[in-house]
Amino acid sequence: MPKKDDRRLKVGVLGCGPIAQAAHFESCTKARNADLHAICDVAPDLLERMAWTHKPERTFSDYAAMLADPELDAVIVATSDAFHVPASIAALEAGKHVLCEKPIGTGVEEIETLRRAVAASGKVLQVGHMKRFDAGLEAARDFIDAEMGRMLALKAWYCDSTHRYPMTDAVQPLIVTSSRARKPAGDPKADLERYYMLAHGSHLVDTARYFGGEIVEVEARFLERFGARCWFVDVAFADGALGHLDLTVAVRMDWHEGFQIYGENGSVVGKTYNPWYYKTSEVDIFREKDAVTTRVLGADGHFYRRQLEGFASVVLDGAPMRGADIEDGAASVRAMIAIARSAEAGRPVRLADVSGDL
Repeated sequence: MPKKDDRRLKVGVLGCGPIAQAAHFESCTKARNADLHAICDVAPDLLERMAWTHKPERTFSDYAAMLADPELDAVIVATSDAFHVPASIAALEAGKHVLCEKPIGTGVEEIETLRRAVAASGKVLQVGHMKRFDAGLEAARDFIDAEMGRMLALKAWYCDSTHRYPMTDAVQPLIVTSSRARKPAGDPKADLERYYMLAHGSHLVDTARYFGGEIVEVEARFLERFGARCWFVDVAFADGALGHLDLTVAVRMDWHEGFQIYGENGSVVGKTYNPWYYKTSEVDIFREKDAVTTRVLGADGHFYRRQLEGFASVVLDGAPMRGADIEDGAASVRAMIAIARSAEAGRPVRLADVSGDL
């Protein structure tokens, strides 16, 4: 266990579902500058079991009651996607900082409402794109910013595997469920194209934006065969660089995720692992000036804990935001909607022209 700082952010986790159990409770416990102050869930059996396991200072079955706690500094919103925006707005209006799971929302209009709430609150809102706290990706971004020069092209892929669940079941804690858990109206998995885009496409799009900057236009092709779904997306970045994204669920092979970046003064090639292995991406950075390739070890691959520590540093110390802010979250949702619209219409779609929900 790392040594705890003297000043620590008191965090409440909203939702005791799979992502909280697999990532956020442990992150709050292990973070050097944060503590698990409270947890909240409407399912009493789930709340009781998580409280016994993770030992928060307080438990709540009512979200408003947790937000009224004067000792609470910040909230991690770990609910279903449909609840992200209203839960984040409620926290901001209560004077709490917010770390919200990705995607930040599912539609343009609701995210605009959230954007206004963030501005009015003066509080920090960070979106849970935890891959930005992968040391390999951070090294690639540092090279891009400081040494690479102009980017020519970026290719990135996120291909879930048919063998994903046996692998994750072997490394994740036992996920506890409850028949009394609060669920959104309708089944989120009833529309698998939408579900896969929100769950997996949000990672792919944010990685592309993290490296390549603003995406202005996409042109997508979509194919479903033998139960697998594939999106190939040509991307136009604001600076003129070319991009190509591959989202495939699920490939008949091992987990396949990574990127290639071609730049003026060098290139980057990265292989990313299933996140539940907590293994830093293998990222090879080639510098043209000396024809040498380097790779950061990244011994600390706990992206979720590192994400929380970065968030807490912004709140407590005024550190620069290293994660995704509301603008990044909004742009990712716009990109996913544009990809869906483009695949449906068979033509390019500009992100500035999209509206509605995914």
